[in-house]
Amino acid sequence: MRPPTAAMLGASLIGNDTLSSVLGWISIACWIVVYSPQIYENYQLKSGEGVSVLFISIWLLGDLLNLAGAVLGNLLPTVIILGAYYTACDLILLGQIYYYRWKKQQKYDEVDGPEGLSAADDEQTPLIPGSEGLDTSATPESVVEPLRVLLAKYAVAVLFVVVVGIGAWWVNEGRLHRTGPSLHGLFAYAKKQVKKPKHDVLVQFFGWSSAALFLGARIPQILKNFATCCKGLSPALFLFSILGNTTYCLSIIAKSVDKAYLLTNAGWLAGSGLTVFLDLFVLCQFMYYRSVDNSR
Repeated sequence: MRPPTAAMLGASLIGNDTLSSVLGWISIACWIVVYSPQIYENYQLKSGEGVSVLFISIWLLGDLLNLAGAVLGNLLPTVIILGAYYTACDLILLGQIYYYRWKKQQKYDEVDGPEGLSAADDEQTPLIPGSEGLDTSATPESVVEPLRVLLAKYAVAVLFVVVVGIGAWWVNEGRLHRTGPSLHGLFAYAKKQVKKPKHDVLVQFFGWSSAALFLGARIPQILKNFATCCKGLSPALFLFSILGNTTYCLSIIAKSVDKAYLLTNAGWLAGSGLTVFLDLFVLCQFMYYRSVDNSR
């Protein structure tokens, strides 16, 4: 679940709760970098077939609904820009998949291969250049590195993102005190909009709908992983998703455990909390298949 929603503003701005605000900034930092590892993995492999097209497509639809909720809720321009950024990243991932499929089709045509390469056929083709007896030196490090080395790298990356999130919160707090009434007025406007957002029913509808989409998007990826053994999939995508969703939920709960408040944010809490379990399952898949590869 994405952070730029009425729920996030309610958690991080109303009442200026420090812990809630820090967690909210960490969540945003995670979501800003969450796409980068998979985009880079696709670039290294010159293939996007490790990621399910249906997964990204559903994710894109969820981001569009989330963005619509932010616009209808009259949230801050920066919040809407973040929503647009997530949508653009979804489109980049889809663009990579279809671009590399097109390039592969071009190679087939050059060597008088099959006249057409369907999506179903492409799902069954080898994803990793070294997996069919080719030179593994051409494969990304994430494919051949021992699991313990990858875990150490990702631990450092997570620590870095957490520090960046805390730093962003600190800078924001400093600006808040230095700029005085103008920025306070801007935040006051945001708080007013969160308490009484326009089109509240529609905002809640978009919140619950995007939650269902983000949750359902994981299913096709999990099924695909059984067929591909997680080849071509960056675990960092799901690692940062877990951290982003966890800190997002905690930022809401840290603000208040009032029943009415939690019910208002229930859609975002459900979407974030439940996807954590599915993302953990994906990481378990990755570690299992990596341990099997290392034992051979």
